[in-house]
Amino acid sequence: MMSDLNVVSISEAKIPAEPFVARHMIDGAWRVSADAATFERTSPSHGSVVTIASKGGKADADAAIAAARLAFDKGRWSRTSGKDRATLLLKVADLIDRDRERIALMETLESGKPISQAKAEIEGAADIWRFAASLARTMHGESHNSLGSDFLGLVLKEPIGVVSIITPWNFPFLIVSQKLPFALAAGCTAVIKPSEMTPATTVIMGELLLEAGLPAGVVNIVLGFGDPVGTAMTQDRRVDMVTFTGSTGVGKAIVKAASGTLKKVSLELGGKNPQVIFPDADLENAADAVAFGVYFNAGECCNSGSRIIVHEDIADEFVARTIALSRKVPFGDPLDPSTKVGAIITPEHQKKIDSYVQDAKAAGANVPLGGSALDVPGLNGQFYQPTVVTNVAGSMAIAREEVFGPVLSVLTFRTLDEAIDLVNDADYGLSAGVWSENVHTCLEFARRANAGTVWTNTWMDGFAELPFGGYKESGQGRELGKYGLDEFLEAKTVTMKIGKSRDPWVPA
Repeated sequence: MMSDLNVVSISEAKIPAEPFVARHMIDGAWRVSADAATFERTSPSHGSVVTIASKGGKADADAAIAAARLAFDKGRWSRTSGKDRATLLLKVADLIDRDRERIALMETLESGKPISQAKAEIEGAADIWRFAASLARTMHGESHNSLGSDFLGLVLKEPIGVVSIITPWNFPFLIVSQKLPFALAAGCTAVIKPSEMTPATTVIMGELLLEAGLPAGVVNIVLGFGDPVGTAMTQDRRVDMVTFTGSTGVGKAIVKAASGTLKKVSLELGGKNPQVIFPDADLENAADAVAFGVYFNAGECCNSGSRIIVHEDIADEFVARTIALSRKVPFGDPLDPSTKVGAIITPEHQKKIDSYVQDAKAAGANVPLGGSALDVPGLNGQFYQPTVVTNVAGSMAIAREEVFGPVLSVLTFRTLDEAIDLVNDADYGLSAGVWSENVHTCLEFARRANAGTVWTNTWMDGFAELPFGGYKESGQGRELGKYGLDEFLEAKTVTMKIGKSRDPWVPA
């Protein structure tokens, strides 16, 4: 029951008296839309307007793409040295650290995520910018001196060109930081479209880039909706690459839209990520990681550990542990530093989350915890209870589709082979986890799981040095690590003839 939950009522923190005003950044200048249109963002936790943003149209997208194309072709950034690029990226990282409080507040107001989590994400974003700076200094091609005495081969790594960056609402500042600094380290120029639900922090990023001294047109920001802004950014032949994070459905639409010009597309999409718990696991740590995995960011996370596959010998005990922990997780006002789970992004998304739970109940699943909206006293927003769903069949939608909410599905297994079959019986392959004290079990699982990331005896630890991306319908390409830089590079072969002798092709 709701009375058993840890609900954080309205905090003493105050939202700003005036909404944040967000405009487009095009060719180094702040602009309103060509038709002067705007839109509002209402806080999902407090119900008040927190951002008034320019609403971009085709003309605004066209101007941004033209500016990025010109900046690239003129070499304003692509012809700079790795040292100069790294110096600017490091300056941006320092500015992010300086403005962490301001960035985190706007992210919390627009997304509904807890302020403590937002601050940690901004700190992590600054670290990614610093890592990308190291790649800018160390990027290099190859030489081949074994092609015979009269040939030298070179492989040059060159920036791919103009990149369209389209980012989601769940981690708006962090995810743009998983793309943009790598594109800049490679020497690319960019046009960014943040989600219409969370535009403010990307605009603040633009402010920091200009303050750091980035040349005009190298990065451009267009606010607005997928149609027409996102469509223009994916179809325009002046754009060389699209990188997108979001739903698998939209990712497929982007691939189709980009196919007319055969531009490169990099996608980080959805997941239905399992954690498999064996009887010899540290159940206390595993239960804590499961609670973290499913409730972090209110479950609105592509890496959400939204399904657990528990050995049947320990299933009842483990579910009981998980439910007990779930009752203790602080849900409520995201402006309170003690809150760990905030608001759901929109009323429509909350209804979608609930529909998965109700459909599962109708199909025979049990809901021993949660399963409905959560009332937070003093707040006019949308919240959803921590929810655990048991007696789940592998064929149910709640076991196969991305719920994107604080909802945990529980399945059981008897053997390792059965667990692997359940893990891989999904359209997604983003991440997976295994809990066992047996290193052989962990290694076999890691090799056989069809997932871009496998965590063993932990969940959702991430490092800038390690690549991130998925198998199957979880996407294509990789972010972070040196692979994150490679996405924005083209390989060019240069074959050099040494000396003047040449065997004649046409006889004398």
